[in-house]
Parts: sequence; structure tokens; C-alpha cells
Amino acid sequence: MAELDQQFLDFVVKSLVDHPDDIQVERTVDEMGVLLTLKTHPEDMGQIIGRSGNTARAIRTLLRVVGAKNNARVNLKIHEPEGSTRPPRKPREDRPQGSTEAPRQQEEVDTSAVDDLRL
Repeated sequence: MAELDQQFLDFVVKSLVDHPDDIQVERTVDEMGVLLTLKTHPEDMGQIIGRSGNTARAIRTLLRVVGAKNNARVNLKIHEPEGSTRPPRKPREDRPQGSTEAPRQQEEVDTSAVDDLRL
């Protein structure tokens, strides 16, 4: 029962990739909870990560649900293999380096609509 999260991850990932025989899932437990480390074929990284990381985010969410049912905190680490084809991350140009706040855009408010409300 304790490895239910590992079996779940193994099943989901093998269903997504082209090289299911190359999938390896390592499970470690410590005081922080359960850490599942996923190792895969370099060509399958894009299928696991998904567009903008949406597939990986969905898998992590499902693992948290499985963990919650078993009273455990489950986290997923995706190991990037040698020779993966993922391009390096580019820094965002719309925000200054080191800033975590999204840029705010000025909105113009039509005050005539507010005046019509007569609140």
C-alpha cells in the first residue's frame, strides 16, 4: 500500500511516452514526505513535461491527491537525462532581472460609466 504513489506514477508516465521500458521511478521517504524521482529516455522529456509544463504540473497535482489519500506528502522530481533535447530556458524580457513581480499595465477607466451608477 505504501508504494501506491510509485505504481500510479509508473502507470501514468508509461502511458504517455514512446519508450516505456526506459522509465525508472525511485522512491525515497524522509521527514519531509515522499520524493519520487523520475528518470526517462531523453526523447520522452517533452511528452512528460508538456507544453509550458502543463503535463508535469498535472501529474504533480494527481500525485498530491494520491498522497493525501494515504496521509503522505508526495513530491515529484523529474531528472533531466544527458542528451535531452529541451532547449535552455531564456530569461523573460518583460521583467527586470531578479524581479518576481509581474509587470503591471495601466488601465484606463471610463469614469462616465461610474458616474452613471450614482452609488
